Amino acid sequence: MPVKSMNDLFLHTLKDIYYAEKQIYKSLPKMAKGVGSPELKQAFEKHRDETEQQIERLESIFESCGVAARAIRCEAMDGILAEGKEALEDIDDKQVRDASVIAAAQTIEHYEIARYGALIAWAEQLGMQQAAELLRVTLEEEKKTDAALSKLAVQSVNKAAA
Repeated sequence: MPVKSMNDLFLHTLKDIYYAEKQIYKSLPKMAKGVGSPELKQAFEKHRDETEQQIERLESIFESCGVAARAIRCEAMDGILAEGKEALEDIDDKQVRDASVIAAAQTIEHYEIARYGALIAWAEQLGMQQAAELLRVTLEEEKKTDAALSKLAVQSVNKAAA
């Protein structure tokens, strides 16, 4: 789809983050299974439930725009998830693996935070207040997940890895 307007850009980016969220949703169980820290495992399981709701919110926004919910490949998210997969497969020491997986998970969160911030600004500019509100709910969840991962890393996981 050629991007010729702000609305096109909004929909293109919405499709990008829709793909990203669906890939994250698929990856979270593998991440939870591959870590040693029970707290980290629980954080990934909790975030999977949130991600499911985030996907539903995105589908609601597509519907309100009169467009079918369709994903377009997000090379950036594919790369970030591939790095996380490498950490799970290549690091034998569980504690060091946990530290690496948290860093990979935070990279995912930071990508999402950037995307949702842009989408909110564009939705507001386009007069899509309901879409902006739904996106804002997701943005706050992503920020909370990032903060929780930081806290977990600093308080226990990184110390154990060191």
